[in-house]
Amino acid sequence: MIKLALSALISLTFATAAVAAPATDSGAAPKKHQVKKKVAVRVAAADNGERVIKRVIKVNGKRKVVYQRVLAAAPAMPTMGDLAGLSKTSDPLDLKSNVALVLDQANSEVLFEKNSNIALPIASITKMMTGLIVVEAKQDMDEILTVTDEDVDREKFSSSRLKVGTQMSRANMLHIALMSSENRAASALGRNYPGGRPAFVEAMNAKARELGMTDTHYVDSNGLSKMNVASARDLAKLAMAAYQQPVLRQYSTDPKATVELSNGRPMQFGTTNHLVASPDWAIGLQKTGFINEAGRCLMMQAVIEGRAVIMVFLDSKGKQSRTADAGRMRKWLEALRPASLGGSSAVATPYSTGM
Repeated sequence: MIKLALSALISLTFATAAVAAPATDSGAAPKKHQVKKKVAVRVAAADNGERVIKRVIKVNGKRKVVYQRVLAAAPAMPTMGDLAGLSKTSDPLDLKSNVALVLDQANSEVLFEKNSNIALPIASITKMMTGLIVVEAKQDMDEILTVTDEDVDREKFSSSRLKVGTQMSRANMLHIALMSSENRAASALGRNYPGGRPAFVEAMNAKARELGMTDTHYVDSNGLSKMNVASARDLAKLAMAAYQQPVLRQYSTDPKATVELSNGRPMQFGTTNHLVASPDWAIGLQKTGFINEAGRCLMMQAVIEGRAVIMVFLDSKGKQSRTADAGRMRKWLEALRPASLGGSSAVATPYSTGM
């Protein structure tokens, strides 16, 4: 097992401030308002990357000077996979994911793998285990849960549409946690487990051990911590277990949904995975994830050329790269022609590589 170095999260803050002299009132009839940028010149640069830009513009025919402060964008933060050297692993599909695994769901045959035994942060894929624990605990899905200050993310400072005090049923909390990756909903689900959040996290780790997920460890129910780690092989086991629960299949693959708060007010939510709405895909279960340390992640079950498969992609670079990798994998699988389907096409050799 490769030991991964822990990296610090770099928060990017962009601030702008502009000061312009007010237009004077001449008493004449107002002219048509026009603003025209004439020139932009870098005036100064500080050690922290801040730049001061001088802009000369025209307002109502008069030249005005505006100074604007801008923080230069910092370079992309390396993921844990990058720090472990996984980006050096090549593959014939030129995947943008540092880790990939595809299994035949019927017999667990490995069809494609790349660094699949290495534990990495899994971000919001964590929420699939959260959903499995909630469903197997047989908690009352109609019980009303309340978002509290304890559910506010003070680690990554992620945004949420659920304000403190928002109330909705456990079923709706689970729905938007899986479909829309709602962090406060996932936090509330864990907090409202018998014994609270510590007992919930222990139940998550106990379930991982039960499923043989030996490279997996959880510390929260939403995946915001980089300490939530698993290998692609472990996540394939989770996907197969979660697929046995109809509610997890339904909630995770809804393209959009309207959920009601306890006061009757409806809220619209959508999926984080646009593939579920595509007529070209038959997806039975899915979960996305992203934090800086993990990169873009995707776990899903799909039927391709009549074969049910489990796909896992971890540490992908680029906003749409994980779904693009799924598309590349699909084309590759379509050429496999499973022997059980017959046909004269040659069966491709499963691919395997890793460190």
